[in-house]
Amino acid sequence: MSHISVIIPLYNKVTTIEQTLRSVARQSAQPLEIIVVDDGSTDGSAEVVAAMDLPQVKVVRQSNQGVSAARNRAIEMAQGEWIALLDGDDYWLDEYLENVERVIEKFPESGAIGTAFVVDDGKRLVLGDTPHKEGVVDFFSESMQRYVLIPSATVVRRDLALAMGGFPVGMRMAEDQYLWTKIARIAQIVFSPRPLVVYSRVAENRSATIYQAEQTTHSLEELYDRSADEISNEYVARVALGKALVESARGGTAAAQRALEFFAYNKLSARLAFKVRVLNALPAKVRPMVLGMYNWLAWVVARKGL
Repeated sequence: MSHISVIIPLYNKVTTIEQTLRSVARQSAQPLEIIVVDDGSTDGSAEVVAAMDLPQVKVVRQSNQGVSAARNRAIEMAQGEWIALLDGDDYWLDEYLENVERVIEKFPESGAIGTAFVVDDGKRLVLGDTPHKEGVVDFFSESMQRYVLIPSATVVRRDLALAMGGFPVGMRMAEDQYLWTKIARIAQIVFSPRPLVVYSRVAENRSATIYQAEQTTHSLEELYDRSADEISNEYVARVALGKALVESARGGTAAAQRALEFFAYNKLSARLAFKVRVLNALPAKVRPMVLGMYNWLAWVVARKGL
């Protein structure tokens, strides 16, 4: 019997949630359960799930509280020893859970397992920049250069996720890296290079299109730990500065400036900090266009392998 619970936070994914769930139903190794938490969808997403009539799916509805609250509720409900995260716009290839179970058996002491993935940019599938070998990874060092854990390609031990307090409720960006940091500081992270996950880069509501101040008691600043390995603090700074770049583009000038000041200790993210300072110095109305052009160019270069 499987010891993996699949959890899917759902908010206005009416055009993609069926594909996501069908990809789980087709798995060569079936999960113990699939928990879908509808986080106040207004587009009929939950009705699509109900109409599919999949017996292993449990649907829970709540008022809109954000992706972290939805994931946390599913984790609390889950009966599996392991939690497989999946977003409502992504999907798995048929052998994903079978591969995950194999890796769990090989590395039973791990706290989280990440796998390779491909990115759907609307035109083609592009292999994500991830580690190339299977086994235990130095999460913080690897994550400074490439992707090790992303939600739809990650499984975590349920007891560990709960012990770490789950995902930070109210945090609008970097809520996943927040939890990864806490887990990686106390447990092994294992990676599998098989690309059995498809991540949608063209999803409609991955994040808000305009800046809204976060309503949360959590922050990336609280992850700074003077007693922790320096590289883990460097990773936190990089995540925070990446978030600041987006916040600046959306009009969050003060939030971006606070990040620049608090994470000024970093030694390995000087270029990123420079980008935040430059963007913050521009008129707010031109920042989205500037950052959008930069990101587009970076993606074009990356997928061409230049």
